[in-house]
Formats: sequence, structure tokens, C-alpha cells
Amino acid sequence: MDKLPILSGREIIKILEKIGYSKIRQRGSHIRLSCSNKKSITVPDHKTINMGLLGKILRDAELSREKFKELFKN
Repeated sequence: MDKLPILSGREIIKILEKIGYSKIRQRGSHIRLSCSNKKSITVPDHKTINMGLLGKILRDAELSREKFKELFKN
């Protein structure tokens, strides 16, 4: 299993927007994203997101690691 890239919160949000998520609100440094028929996700606007949190975000978005990497490269 390949490692996930180390990304900022804003980079993760851009990738999630490609699959239909949109920003609905922000409180402090935490940005809430929503998508129809999927779980809402909160992404911190930090310079780096640790692997554990990124894995949780991917599970909530029902997105595989391979698909995430593919979206990141494009």
C-alpha cells in the first residue's frame, strides 16, 4: 500500500470539490463541506494534515486511496 501525500487543508478541499463537495461554512480554521447523499466533512485549514485525519476524511467521503491519489495528480 502506497503512502498518501502530505497535503494542506486547502489542497484536500480542492480535491474534494472535484467529486462534488462544496463549502457550506467556516468556523475559525475549520471548514465544513457538504455533498448530497454523502456525509458532511470538516477539514482544518492547516498547513499539513496528518495521515490519521486524512484517512478519516477519505472514509467519510467514501473515497479510496487510489482514487484520491488519481484526483491529486490531475
